[in-house]
Amino acid sequence: MSDELLAAGLDPHLANSRKVAAWREARGIAKSDRTDADLLSELPSQSERWWEVWLAPPAVRDQREWMRYRMTLVGTQTGLKNRIHAVLHRHGIVQAYSDLFGVAGRSFLRDLTAPDDITLSRSGRMTLSGYLTLLDQVRRMIAQVTRELRKQLNRAPEGERLRSLPGISWMLGYVIFAEIGKIERFANAKHLCSYSLLVPRAHETGDPDDESPKGRHVGHVGRRTLKWAFIEGAHGAVCKSARFRTIFDKRTDGGKRDKNRGYIAAAHELCRVAYVVWKKQVMYSETPGGRPGQTDRAGRSSKRRKSRSGMGQPEHPMVVAS
Repeated sequence: MSDELLAAGLDPHLANSRKVAAWREARGIAKSDRTDADLLSELPSQSERWWEVWLAPPAVRDQREWMRYRMTLVGTQTGLKNRIHAVLHRHGIVQAYSDLFGVAGRSFLRDLTAPDDITLSRSGRMTLSGYLTLLDQVRRMIAQVTRELRKQLNRAPEGERLRSLPGISWMLGYVIFAEIGKIERFANAKHLCSYSLLVPRAHETGDPDDESPKGRHVGHVGRRTLKWAFIEGAHGAVCKSARFRTIFDKRTDGGKRDKNRGYIAAAHELCRVAYVVWKKQVMYSETPGGRPGQTDRAGRSSKRRKSRSGMGQPEHPMVVAS
């Protein structure tokens, strides 16, 4: 509908349904179609556009459609693999392959579908053969859409910067790139973390230091796909980066408790770093750059504007004396 309005020369805006509903309830107005229409007509006259949400352009929606299409195919692939395992389980077949769908495992499955094989019943052979045919077709479709996603990510400089983050592969980088769409719509990293459902919320006044927080959750209003992507990336970042490993160990007491909360804390930091990398258009570095006035281990000062020794302040007063 927004595309049709835009094509007609109008300027469409999207309203947050939860905020508008809360505004109606706060005014004590009963819900009806006419009331909703009247409230929507009042929104543009508000002094602040508290009600407006970002309208993703067609290019961003196309990127998200490609991403979700691949996620659907991967889910279908996982379901087919589970059904193949179920067929073997029903017939009491125990296999010792670490990867049943690798080269050796697929050879084993093909032998089970041979007409002269008596390990499976006729219905079992036909069922297994059909599942394998579907699995091959789904894999070809996943490979096709994967090549398209790689091309799109390689053409975007933001995608390359996101891939410089520890734990962010090219697929997770594309997910983050497509779901965020436009980094300028977030005022700061805190807003992006909240949108990514990585900011724990609680209703109680406090928690003891020696106990896990109770009643605390990461929220429900936001992008769940972004939450999944950053938490998946946090698993790799904790293994590859000393910085994120320190955050994880501090939250989990060295990995002894609350590991899931530790990964959420690492994902929160990963989200903050991703905002800076994208916003400032820089590649991620494990070692932060030097500040003005700092010296390296050899005693050399920074090439930036000279600072007063030990103060980290420029060599001029902060205010002009009268």
